[in-house]
Amino acid sequence: MRRVIANALLVATFGLASAYGQEVVVKVHPPREIVETRVAAPGPGFVWIGGYHRWDGNAYVWTPGRWERPPHEHAVWVRHRWVHRHGGWVLVEGHWR
Repeated sequence: MRRVIANALLVATFGLASAYGQEVVVKVHPPREIVETRVAAPGPGFVWIGGYHRWDGNAYVWTPGRWERPPHEHAVWVRHRWVHRHGGWVLVEGHWR
């Protein structure tokens, strides 16, 4: 029961941290990226968003890549990446620019 409560508090903490823009520092080095096989684009104008490892509070979990339409013409996808910061690893979310 204690473990369930501890995990629930951890998930709530991560939720609040992301809601308020705080960084979650992971002390475990992220694994190597997985080389994905892309399926054909669903249509013209789609951009491949590569997969990445996310931290679920206990371990890294692979989030597979996907095809997306850019939000506007000439938009460029900046991929997710892990950076070494604050004595651990911090995920910098991917975004359009």
